[in-house]
Amino acid sequence: MRTGRVEAFSDGVLAILITIMVLELPKPAGADWRALGHDVPVLLGYLLSFVYLGIYWNNHHHMFQAVRRVSGGVLWANLHLLFWLSLVPFITGWMSEEWIAETAHREAVSPVPVAAYGVVLLLAAGAYFLLQRTLIHAEGPRSRLAAAVGRDVKGKASPVLYVLGIGLSYVAPWLGVLVYAVVAAMWLIPDRRVERQVAHREDELQTEEG
Repeated sequence: MRTGRVEAFSDGVLAILITIMVLELPKPAGADWRALGHDVPVLLGYLLSFVYLGIYWNNHHHMFQAVRRVSGGVLWANLHLLFWLSLVPFITGWMSEEWIAETAHREAVSPVPVAAYGVVLLLAAGAYFLLQRTLIHAEGPRSRLAAAVGRDVKGKASPVLYVLGIGLSYVAPWLGVLVYAVVAAMWLIPDRRVERQVAHREDELQTEEG
């Protein structure tokens, strides 16, 4: 089957998740800048999760541009990825609200919500890797996607960094958040591998037609 319906469904789910996060942002308890400053942890948590969802949407789109068909296994692998991504609004709200509550009471910030945020990111990364391998299996080892993925250094480094961030959360929660932000920044750097493979294939087709 073609990839169009999978892409459209996934786009819709990711758009809903971003909308949910926006709707869950609390209104400032006042009408001055100090009130807005109180919600800075929530806004930063929203920003980080927005970036992560944007990265997954971008990479998901590019990955499916490099394949021509999907199998039943791909459909389930895609749903598996969307399941973990659907937890992002929930885990973001928990981490941000606990950070505000404990800071307001001058208590040490609990590492558990920050570590749980990292666990969700880790499992989402694992689900994305599984989807990627399922697509390559469906297309074959000589497919454009297999050629584009290559050694996938960033894909292999990310889980290691997530585990590091989870561990550092128990040392100091802000260190865990810092590691998660570093991974996000690493994926924001444009990766043209898939685009080059798709463009190369289009050039080959035009040459054959010519």
